[in-house]
Amino acid sequence: MRINFRNLTVQVITAILLGIVVGHFFPAFGTSLKVLGDVFVKMIKMVIPPIVFFTIVTGIAGMGSLKKVGRIGGKALLYFEIVTTAALAIGLLVVNIIKPGAGLDVSHATKGSITQYTKAAAESSHGLVDFLVGIVPDNIIGAMAKGELLPILFFSVLFGLALAAMGNSAKPLYTFFEKMSHVFFNIVNMIMKVSPVAAFGAMSYTIGKFGIGSLFSLGKLMGSVYLTMFLFIIIVLGTIARIFGFSIFSFLRFIKDEILLVLGTSSSESALPRMMERMEKYGCSKPVVGLVIPTGYSFNLDGTSIYLSMAAMFIAQAYGIDLSIWQQITLLGILMLTSKGAAGVTGSGFITLAATLAAFPMIPVEGIALLLGVDRFMSEARAITNLIGNGVATVVVAKMEGEFDPNRESASVPALEEEEEDERAVAGMSPSKA
Repeated sequence: MRINFRNLTVQVITAILLGIVVGHFFPAFGTSLKVLGDVFVKMIKMVIPPIVFFTIVTGIAGMGSLKKVGRIGGKALLYFEIVTTAALAIGLLVVNIIKPGAGLDVSHATKGSITQYTKAAAESSHGLVDFLVGIVPDNIIGAMAKGELLPILFFSVLFGLALAAMGNSAKPLYTFFEKMSHVFFNIVNMIMKVSPVAAFGAMSYTIGKFGIGSLFSLGKLMGSVYLTMFLFIIIVLGTIARIFGFSIFSFLRFIKDEILLVLGTSSSESALPRMMERMEKYGCSKPVVGLVIPTGYSFNLDGTSIYLSMAAMFIAQAYGIDLSIWQQITLLGILMLTSKGAAGVTGSGFITLAATLAAFPMIPVEGIALLLGVDRFMSEARAITNLIGNGVATVVVAKMEGEFDPNRESASVPALEEEEEDERAVAGMSPSKA
């Protein structure tokens, strides 16, 4: 089989492997390459607000029913709450069985500074009322400038409904917005050309900064987290997929490029625009994709939920704190609220964990310093699980609403056919034979 290095999957895998080698053998140089990943993520975040806005507006305006929008949103939020609660509970169950923190030398906790995380946690609002108020933007331009997804989502839904209420008179504006969404998706396709460079830089930084050796000091925790997320994807999400008539394995193959991108950059946001494209190509309608994917980035963080519950219990075990079942249920309740405020970007998991422990004083907040050396390695697992969880949620809601068609032709994915030709070439097939 001939490997086609023009294929994005091959390029990203090669870049990740090269990044590991460079970071390991040339750590100082590898650390300096962090800028490559940072610039790429900033370019992606640059186009996320307009893509979310145009996708939701055109999707809802095309659907034209406030009742249907409310039904889709309600089903999505109910699904999110059930699945993320299950993720938190699974994390607590596994960490109680394996006990990765038992017997750990907590003197390591003094080696890292957690000030930036505790300060950010104190400045952020994790209460339910604050969270609900924060959904409504003070200024939509300001919300777009800051990339705040939920306020953008709220405004976009209102704008789409207002556009739909105007009927045929709004047709020129609707057509303009559709063309604008195509423009921004084309910008994403251009940015994706440099994604292997970003994956190389981000992986070089991770290995160069923290070193492969740091994996072994807290390997039991890392292994527990990765095992739990694997089981969650295969068993929980796999069962959900089976119930709704699709295979989790074929779905994972379909979004493999997005998974690899998240693996390289440690940020699920880097794959958000492409994930919206992919879900439409998979068969989900534009209104469902537009509502579920952006909302899921704040409400459906399965990987982050697993990490938060396991990390909190790991710290408790490391400090020899034996929590009763009711105390763990209380911790679960706090995590159900604080996890909703975590964004899909690297670092937010630590901030949310700090906020959780501040509200649960039985576990010392300074214990998060124990995790500083390996958190970056676990952030990939969190982001990938979040990505897969949001993808499965989109398919489930689309199927529940009768908005799923595997033969759907998506006009918003102009570069995917070209990508599929590359994939056929990797398999040794010419387009004509395919």
